[in-house]
Amino acid sequence: MTSIYLDHAATTPVHPAVSSTQHKLQQTIFGNPSSIHSYGREARKWLDNARKTLAQSIHAESTEIIFTSGGTEADNTAIFGTALAMKDKGDHIITTTIEHHAVLNPCKQLEMLGYDVTYLDVDRNGQITVEQVKNALTDRTILVSVMYGNNEVGTIQPIREIGELLKEHQAKFHTDAVQAYGLIELDVDELGVDLLSVSAHKLNGPKGIGFLYQRKGTDTTSLLFGGEQERKRRAGTENIPAIVAFAEAVTIAGQAMAQNADQYKKYEDILTSLFDEQDVSYMMNVSTDVEKLPHVLNISFPGTEIESLLVNLDIAGIAVSSGSACTAGSLDPSHVLTAMFGEGSPKLRNSVRFSFGLGLDEMKIKKAAETTASIVKRLVK
Repeated sequence: MTSIYLDHAATTPVHPAVSSTQHKLQQTIFGNPSSIHSYGREARKWLDNARKTLAQSIHAESTEIIFTSGGTEADNTAIFGTALAMKDKGDHIITTTIEHHAVLNPCKQLEMLGYDVTYLDVDRNGQITVEQVKNALTDRTILVSVMYGNNEVGTIQPIREIGELLKEHQAKFHTDAVQAYGLIELDVDELGVDLLSVSAHKLNGPKGIGFLYQRKGTDTTSLLFGGEQERKRRAGTENIPAIVAFAEAVTIAGQAMAQNADQYKKYEDILTSLFDEQDVSYMMNVSTDVEKLPHVLNISFPGTEIESLLVNLDIAGIAVSSGSACTAGSLDPSHVLTAMFGEGSPKLRNSVRFSFGLGLDEMKIKKAAETTASIVKRLVK
């Protein structure tokens, strides 16, 4: 049986060239980049070059990149770090109901510490409006955190417009771009963001490495205390092999960005066309006229139950998910779909996320579509 991996929004396989780079550096570059001897200077050179590559990928300066252990730490640093650094200017935070839990849970924790958090509702396509942000702003607002593209349904938010709105406000603007980075061209100046989070394992890089972009002049309080690495913003010896591998993954992703987007659109068309041919009842959970990430497709199959659908697909060798990998072990319905369709919607119990990436081709997508159609028709009550 051929297994087909369609859960790239959860994590991605490491690109062979990236794996080779990381393995090579693990064997050859072991110096501490904070050391002044030749081993340390060699490590520092690799670190600086990688930082420059990653900064250029979002049109930032090298000094604005803080390496982290991944997207979760980057989000936590942006949220807690800003809340603590600006506590004398206010205690109000604005976010949305469909953020990743790496944003939602820090916000909930801050509420327990006395901060006031506004959670903006989304429409049936998972979008907010600039007007909602404007109406929620107060003179106590210190942070607005809105994800760039949603990890479950792919919806892209009006980040550039929100950034323009906040230009004259004291609030810092953070976007969780973990799901979009490497798939969408990002320019921090055009977007008007002060803080931006990314993670390597979403774009065929290694797990355990990411970065937080922090605009020059934006203050955050460090969450880790120890050495003076990352310009005193994140203590801990930098993971040189992973960081250089991350930069390699970003370079590869950047070179193939447009081609990948076109290919993923073809994959989506193959899936839905075959469902139509097989007379499968389905609904796309984001309208086709709404801007979304190219690799994420969330589909509702009326009359099915998600647990049995996922199990049967897995047995047949098709790896998909019902939402965020961070909550995949839970039977609780997706908080994203709940926000979009309401607590009583049957879509909470019959929706599947297909997500595309490295290692797929049109033959595999067709096979996955045929298998899915067969299973759905068998399971429909």
